[in-house]
Amino acid sequence: MNSTRLFAVARKEVVQLRRDVRSLLLAFLLPILLLVLFGYAISWDVTHITTAIVDQDRSARSRELVDAFRASGYFTVVEHPERTRDLVPLLDAGRVQLALVIPPRFAADLATGRLAPVQAIVDGSDANTATIVLAYATSIVQTYSDGVALTARSTPITSARRVWFNEELSSRNMIVPGLVAVIMMVIAAMLTSLTIAREWERGTMEQLAATPVTRAEVVVGKLLPYLAIGILDVIAVSVLGVLLFGVPFRGNVALLAILTTAFLTGALGLGMFISAVAKSQLLATQMAMILTFLPAFLLSGFMFSIDVMPPALQAVTFLVPARYFLVVTRGIFLKGVGIPVLYVQGLLMIAFAVAGLAAAIRSFRKELA
Repeated sequence: MNSTRLFAVARKEVVQLRRDVRSLLLAFLLPILLLVLFGYAISWDVTHITTAIVDQDRSARSRELVDAFRASGYFTVVEHPERTRDLVPLLDAGRVQLALVIPPRFAADLATGRLAPVQAIVDGSDANTATIVLAYATSIVQTYSDGVALTARSTPITSARRVWFNEELSSRNMIVPGLVAVIMMVIAAMLTSLTIAREWERGTMEQLAATPVTRAEVVVGKLLPYLAIGILDVIAVSVLGVLLFGVPFRGNVALLAILTTAFLTGALGLGMFISAVAKSQLLATQMAMILTFLPAFLLSGFMFSIDVMPPALQAVTFLVPARYFLVVTRGIFLKGVGIPVLYVQGLLMIAFAVAGLAAAIRSFRKELA
């Protein structure tokens, strides 16, 4: 591989990029826009749960339980119906997500040590939200029950809970590092998916084929400017994630840079392969979106846990490069882990880089043979 010819191809690509304002906007603005959009739009934290409470006991104890729900920060009590049948239209209309029924003799049963059942009715039309709401409600009732059960003579067993890596259990701390992986997979492939197709549409491929450059020099030369752009994008998105969303960064910057380079090389190679196969910018863009965005968003573990997927789909996820980079970004951002933990993902991304480059180079066989 001749370095002079390689950098000549790279310079040619830089000149074309400078003339293509749309590609530059795609390269530098789209990652930031996607981070801001998804960072604010996607959240698995369930708060401000609209709640209706039917207090049939109207005692000091029942008011304490109601206050416990209000003070939790998760529930917003919006209705106080007199009768349980008044809950039906509220749930039907979606005005409340949770209905709590405190029975008569609630305080009396607690005072005598008898079972005092509290009924929680949840809107199950959204199963995931309903599960979380029930878990919150059960936890509050259990905490209140434990407090009532304490007496001066008792020495209860208590558990000390501690959460590592995401102390506030904020879904945003998990989402933003994952977005870095998903966004860069899509952007990198889309950037290079236009390069070779653009040569074909402008009629300059024949001129390129007539030069003494090899297939490898064309691929690597065209890839270098986009690799530099991709690294700048990762830096910008990471800094924005820390400053705008308050996501902690506990890891090694150099390690993230090295693994990012391997990941981007593979993604850029995949985009160039798509470009060579499609020979049309429109078709190349569509193929890049289908082959990168959907797998990265749905099958990488970003939106849905891989462990709960069907076995056949779990097997498919091993072919999704974003799955491995997702582990890297979350591991470096939140846990501060290094090579001893991430070496498997690192090796797999290096393999992805080699495979992406090989596929891109091979796709030029007919054009530049």
